[in-house]
Amino acid sequence: MNRKIKIICLLAAALICACSKQSGSEKPLLMVTVEPQRFFAEQLAAPFFRVETMVPPGASPETYDPAPEKMAALTKANAYFAVGRLGFEQVWLNKMKQNCPKVKFFTTDEGVNLIFSEHSHGSGFHDGADPHVWSSPIQALTMVENMSRFLISVDEKNAETYRENAQKLTGKIKNLDAEIREILGRSNQKAFIIYHPALTYFARDYGLEQYCIESEGKEPSPAQIKSLIETAREKQIKTVFIQQEFDRKNAEAIARSAACKLVVINPLSYDWEAELLKIAKALSDE
Repeated sequence: MNRKIKIICLLAAALICACSKQSGSEKPLLMVTVEPQRFFAEQLAAPFFRVETMVPPGASPETYDPAPEKMAALTKANAYFAVGRLGFEQVWLNKMKQNCPKVKFFTTDEGVNLIFSEHSHGSGFHDGADPHVWSSPIQALTMVENMSRFLISVDEKNAETYRENAQKLTGKIKNLDAEIREILGRSNQKAFIIYHPALTYFARDYGLEQYCIESEGKEPSPAQIKSLIETAREKQIKTVFIQQEFDRKNAEAIARSAACKLVVINPLSYDWEAELLKIAKALSDE
């Protein structure tokens, strides 16, 4: 089945599933693209909305094709908060808007200090901009500010609660930023290797260098692996990160040859604070 037919079938199935009525006792629905957004949205929107994630845990937000039940849920949503430049969004967002005209769509990376990275080219990222903006607490502050403003536009009568929730969440994020800076400040590590370039904003905002195993969305060649090993030795890199959804083979080979520790991470985790602290501690010398 080609991609166009698959899209039509998914949308048709979604509209059929959407015929069931939403219960009057159920909270209105807010949908987001990835789990870190749900972490923010649930703290901002409580107690007035329930929040669901479009891309389920374990799926790639670059290549995901939504299941019919996800599209059916979207037809019942009051609003959808996209990240902005993920591969899934580039393929599906306009179609979702056309087929769900009553749903309000917002982009949460508005105003973020975007990175146009060489690692982004050839990976399907919009205009070459790296989409993983939530990986840095600094950029997450902008996302939270946007999400709070969008919630108020959807539900103005509860604006004061959304502002209070945003203030609390902003305080937590600033504390997280301070803790990460303290951890990294005690470390001599200034660079790391990662399979997929998911920590570009984290690296920039904390003065680190990120070297990627994946090259333009493809497995590395033997020459590229050799170059990464040499870079790890030259830069005294001690940490190689591998995301749980990718094959570990090349990461393990580099870590073994360069005497680095291999750390499995999940930048798409709902436990956003805990995951970023885990990453920072993996880069510490403790």
